[in-house]
Amino acid sequence: MDTPAEGRAVILNIGGKERVFDIDDPHLPDWIDDKSLTSGHYPYDKKLDEDDYEKELQLLQIELVKVQFWLQKTGQRVMALFEGRDAAGKGGTIHVTLSYMNPRSARVVALTKPTETERTEWYFQRYVPHFPSGGEFVLFDRSWYNRAVVEPVMGFCTETEYEKFLKQVPHFEKLIAADGIHFFKFWLDIGREMQIERFHDRRHDPLKVWKLSPMDIAALGKWDDYTNKRDRMLEETHTDHAPWTIIRANDKRRARLNAIRHILTSIDYEGKDEEKIGKMDKKIIGKGPDFLAGS
Repeated sequence: MDTPAEGRAVILNIGGKERVFDIDDPHLPDWIDDKSLTSGHYPYDKKLDEDDYEKELQLLQIELVKVQFWLQKTGQRVMALFEGRDAAGKGGTIHVTLSYMNPRSARVVALTKPTETERTEWYFQRYVPHFPSGGEFVLFDRSWYNRAVVEPVMGFCTETEYEKFLKQVPHFEKLIAADGIHFFKFWLDIGREMQIERFHDRRHDPLKVWKLSPMDIAALGKWDDYTNKRDRMLEETHTDHAPWTIIRANDKRRARLNAIRHILTSIDYEGKDEEKIGKMDKKIIGKGPDFLAGS
């Protein structure tokens, strides 16, 4: 059980040991720094070389531009949801995916908390207007799956609303797939020490401090609650028509490359170059709840 300590310090139970973490202390403790990359059963102990990453990313971004031309020519639609714990790398993955695509038809959707009026609507209603029209490529930085994890953990919805969502969402997504949208759901998974390290980085980097929210601080002591809700979400909403793609994301470079590769591999677009797309890393990318067993 994680508990508050003095000030903004918290006592965290990690691997059966009690650890005191103070996010305001500029020194990152060794117990975080030494284990962050390999936390959560991550299979690599070194990040992908930056030069290799940049070379591979450029090839993939060229393929994404081809996808955009194909979408505009055919009127096809692509939509992807990016979910994960706070600091999992959703925003960065979306950024590199869209970097060289025309913003007139490739966009990100990152909705703020619902208004009072939206609270009275059907839960999915405020998301539907942001769906892609013909030729569009749309990525959601968090989505309706807020109700599956964040909202119940933080007490932002009732138990009845939570259970209703889990029953409705497979039917809702079946309609999306049936309408012909190329639909992707990504869960970016990170280890606990990695999340703490990224929160600490946000707190002490003047260019990133705006990213650290009170929700992030509150999440420090709710790791197990998030895990339980994540696991149930994956079990109940991983379907044949809308499967979850899980990416182990402790190394942001590998995570970004594999997310883009998965999208490119799944779409039969004009001019597709399989060799330049390359192979996905099965150590860090997989399908559904079984891929996260034991993490």
